[in-house]
Amino acid sequence: MSIDTIVYDKNSHVTGIALIKNNDVREIEIISSNQSIYGNVYLGKITKKVSLAHEKYGFFVNIGTENEAFLNAEEYDMNDGHLVEGQTVVVQVAQERHAEKNARLFRSIQIVGTYLVYCPYRMNVEASSKIENKNTASELLSAVKANITGQEGWVIRTAAETAEINDVLEEMSLLRDSFERIRIKARSEQAPCLLYKKPDSIFEYVNNYYNSGSLRKIITNNHNLEESFKGKNIEFVICNSPFEEYGIDEVIGTALEKEINLKSGGRITIEETRACVAIDVDSGRDNGNGSLNHINNEAAVEIAKQIRLRNLSGKIVIDFAGHSDFRYIKPLLEILEHEMKDDTAKNRIFGLSHGGLVEIVRVRKRPSLQELLTDECRTCSGTGRVEKGE
Repeated sequence: MSIDTIVYDKNSHVTGIALIKNNDVREIEIISSNQSIYGNVYLGKITKKVSLAHEKYGFFVNIGTENEAFLNAEEYDMNDGHLVEGQTVVVQVAQERHAEKNARLFRSIQIVGTYLVYCPYRMNVEASSKIENKNTASELLSAVKANITGQEGWVIRTAAETAEINDVLEEMSLLRDSFERIRIKARSEQAPCLLYKKPDSIFEYVNNYYNSGSLRKIITNNHNLEESFKGKNIEFVICNSPFEEYGIDEVIGTALEKEINLKSGGRITIEETRACVAIDVDSGRDNGNGSLNHINNEAAVEIAKQIRLRNLSGKIVIDFAGHSDFRYIKPLLEILEHEMKDDTAKNRIFGLSHGGLVEIVRVRKRPSLQELLTDECRTCSGTGRVEKGE
């Protein structure tokens, strides 16, 4: 996706980032200072071992945040046989807290850079499938493999396709150094404590979209940000309240509403539940003269946009208006796939279920906007309905 403007609003408690293309807000990230942020590495202490289904088990781990996090005993390339209650363990946040579910952890740490992901507990090197030039991918693979030191794994990111080989190799050393600092700190600190704080997302966004040639402007209240990106041909606009002054707060308010009216006369209803996200497309009063297809086409584009804007994740179920035969749904699946192909979160569109519903699974890393910015109503317990009076 080509982003031309980034709005960055930072204060002592919350950081907000909005990604904009052609004056249209495409994605919003809200980060609270007390979150267990995806990608952070902690020295935690195991507080409890718990039994799971099928004779499996996991651990609750105190990482110093308000709620304990969960570590599954079964993990790729990691030996779990010696973990016991009271033991300290180095862990990374794989998924932030969601609804009543604890944050999820893993021990197979990954340090993410601009061009590479360093996986010190793996032994394979792979390149992103999104690198279109296969010769470039092959050259990058060869260069990284030639500079491996000992047991380590690497993932070559899409951004490396347009980078100089020397810049990629330089980042290899920087990421190794970051992991070594984690190891040193883990040996000297008392659990629970933060060992590694994931760099502010603004740096990854700027690098990704500037390297792709689309980023032109950053709007921010952070006067130090311009110095951080000195040398890049980016216009900086400084203001006191970027989210308010540039209409992002209004966009967030709209994104918290259940219903979205379509220009064609239909509407979309989005319900976030603990089990899944349910999306219904209603044709409204007009469903004749072929307009039903037009409503569904418009809805498919808008749904893909809302999934990113609201950061909807997990299982997403869509009930389009009218027919549920595959011949009518197939064009809608193609629209969804096209609109979500550049999604920063991994997603998979499964097609049509036997019940006539479209199913999407999108990887959950961060809470949705609704989870971050609202609390469940104590009166209706999240149903949106209250008991009738006598």
